[in-house]
Amino acid sequence: MSEHFKNLRGDTPFGAASPQSQRELAVAAALTLIQAKVLNSSGPGQLQSELNRLSTYADQIQAALEVK
Repeated sequence: MSEHFKNLRGDTPFGAASPQSQRELAVAAALTLIQAKVLNSSGPGQLQSELNRLSTYADQIQAALEVK
């Protein structure tokens, strides 16, 4: 499992991660997913297409981690 998926909330024994740190972790996880998709694609424009969706992917990851 990628290190990017182990602690996506970024919490430590000293408290919760800052919103900036949480966003950075979500973006890193999204980039890992994009990397896997691009490495397994055959389309030449796949990387740019996926990078255009990076913010959306990071938003979705952060939303999925919200405690309700």
